[in-house]
Amino acid sequence: MSLKRLSSDRDSWDPAYRKKHVHSILFLMLLAVILLLAVLISLWAGSYDTSLTQMVKGIFGAAGDERINIVVQDVRLPRICTALVAGAGLGVAGCILQVILHNPLASASTLGVSQGAGFGAAFAIIVLGAGVSGGGSFAIPACAFAGSMAVALVIMGLSRLRQISPEAIILAGVAISSLFTGATTLLQYFADEVELAAIVFWTFGDLGNASWGDIRLMAIVTLICCVWFILHRWDFNGLLSGTETAISLGINVRRLTVSNMVLCCFMAAVIVSYIGLINFIGLVAPHIVRRIVGNNHVYLIPGSIMAGSSLLLLGDLLARTAISPVILPIGAITSFLGAPLFLYLLFKGRGKGC
Repeated sequence: MSLKRLSSDRDSWDPAYRKKHVHSILFLMLLAVILLLAVLISLWAGSYDTSLTQMVKGIFGAAGDERINIVVQDVRLPRICTALVAGAGLGVAGCILQVILHNPLASASTLGVSQGAGFGAAFAIIVLGAGVSGGGSFAIPACAFAGSMAVALVIMGLSRLRQISPEAIILAGVAISSLFTGATTLLQYFADEVELAAIVFWTFGDLGNASWGDIRLMAIVTLICCVWFILHRWDFNGLLSGTETAISLGINVRRLTVSNMVLCCFMAAVIVSYIGLINFIGLVAPHIVRRIVGNNHVYLIPGSIMAGSSLLLLGDLLARTAISPVILPIGAITSFLGAPLFLYLLFKGRGKGC
């Protein structure tokens, strides 16, 4: 009998399970409301002072003032869409990495996957001459994917050794991150002024440079990966009971682990290649959702998607408005958000989850 069937049978007779189901659905609805409010506030907040109604009309080019249409369609809306897509991708990637590695500290940034992707992008810019912009260059996301997969192979190899604890895997990720950061620094040393400015982009992270074409590509990749994760939500639930139990339920654990690791790395690589290094979204978002809905990936996956988008959007809002008109680097904002949680989970020695 499948895990999904077992869960359905349980739902039919267990009042506590039904109560938890209703509680989780209500929390997901609350996340959706928070996300909508974050979008509206981000659309309205800024140096151009006008009403929210006019800003909403500007999305469709229907605002009375053509300047409002330009501000919304060419400046604020692309930034908002970038935050939504990138936050969703990084949030769900952290959720999946945590379950397949059985490690509550896992995310694209803590494991060094993002740093590997950033090095690959820098390598494409300087060594391969891919240009100073990710738009229209296949070499940058391809090299970013290669860098992230190099990290993923090392992490998967370590995770399969029983002597390696979850904390040790994270420490290995820190070491790998330092390795790729040092390699990127060496590339910077040999770069010219234009290339150096482009590499600094990866260090700071920026949601304002992605074109509509870049956003479209990120959205397609993120959507495909999210659909795949949602379709395998019951397999992830099976992994929570251990490898032997998952195999007894008919789950091909090796294939599930490898395929989802590749998808997480690919999605993170595409996102990083266009917006730079955004740390800790993949760590914070799943843990916020997990504290409310538990480990059931039926709710945890969509919750991580919405929480990741909300966190990145709110972080960008803070970066734009804290000392306006100066825009702070979004990577620094998310690091201030995620570093305390990372330290808490590390010293606690266990997470409320995987």
